[in-house]
Amino acid sequence: MLIVANWKAYVEERERVKKLYALAKRLTSATKVAIILAPSAPQLGFLAPRNTSKVAFAAQDISLTTGGPHTGEVTAAAFAALGATYTIVGHSERRAKGETRETTAQKVAHAVANGLTPILCVGEKERDTEGRYLADVRADLEGALESIAPKERSRIIVAYEPVWAINKTFDDAISVTDLAEMALYIRKVLAELSTAKTSAKTTVLYGGSVEPENIRGLAAGSDVDGFLVGHASVDPVMFAALVKALS
Repeated sequence: MLIVANWKAYVEERERVKKLYALAKRLTSATKVAIILAPSAPQLGFLAPRNTSKVAFAAQDISLTTGGPHTGEVTAAAFAALGATYTIVGHSERRAKGETRETTAQKVAHAVANGLTPILCVGEKERDTEGRYLADVRADLEGALESIAPKERSRIIVAYEPVWAINKTFDDAISVTDLAEMALYIRKVLAELSTAKTSAKTTVLYGGSVEPENIRGLAAGSDVDGFLVGHASVDPVMFAALVKALS
């Protein structure tokens, strides 16, 4: 099982950064859960070069550019040089700020070209009763994966991130049955875009709201390989409880 901890912009103090990293180190040693930390760019630059554990690091986003006169941009190559091995791409919060499927596809290509594994976020804003949301997920996958060669598509991690299920209690979020159906659908589309073998090996995460009370059930009953966690990942008590429940 895998947990990607997206710290977003919640963590600003250096001491808090150290404590959360130390917690992640302890949890990886004590459990069988793999942890990828996605701190802000300055914090990744502080932690990743000093990393002596099994904890891995992801950029929260990468620039569209490959370098040059672009003030304020951080490229995939720069993150890779610091020690990141993953990057989140196409997060719903980036899409809400205007990132398009075309932009996401370019970032996926930049990531792969620089040795980073993209954690591709896909998902619908609303879940209708006619199944139109499936077309949104398909379009997200097709747009991103068509930007890279078929042999490279097996490197992608897919995070299903339904916007409607974020910041909900587990009673109001997605059911095990619905998540299982979506995981199956994502693998079906991946098989069409690559191969059935690649699809079966692709890591699929769930990026909606989870709590210690439901994370184990979602994992056991849905065929997802882990979770993309936001605000809960910067709460030491909650994050430890999620990892322990998952293990």
